[in-house]
Amino acid sequence: QVQVVESGGGSVQAGDSLRLSCDASGRSSRSYDMGWFRQAPGKEREFVAAITWSGGSTFYLDSVKGRFTISRDNAKNTVFLQMNSLKPEDTAVYYCAADRRNGESYRASGSYDYWGQGIQVTVSS
Repeated sequence: QVQVVESGGGSVQAGDSLRLSCDASGRSSRSYDMGWFRQAPGKEREFVAAITWSGGSTFYLDSVKGRFTISRDNAKNTVFLQMNSLKPEDTAVYYCAADRRNGESYRASGSYDYWGQGIQVTVSS
């Protein structure tokens, strides 16, 4: 079993930056593809970004390309989401997820096996 815990959320102004961290327990987690999703009030959960287990490939939601960067430190079993130039529409609960099967459907929430509890990000205008 892998436990996933997010940290780093908070309330910021539009244009500010935040860095989310995701700690995944267990040495096996360093071999998992990892993803970030978000869910705004009244909306469905949506894919934000993903990174392959090696860190060699990354994938993004079109609306965050150029503003968000996903990265990982496998020595620390940690995945990061650097969020710059935040906008009010980025306000949501952000979830980190781990895919132990390393499938290629990075954008589908059903591809992920382990999820964190989520962390709130609020961007005010």
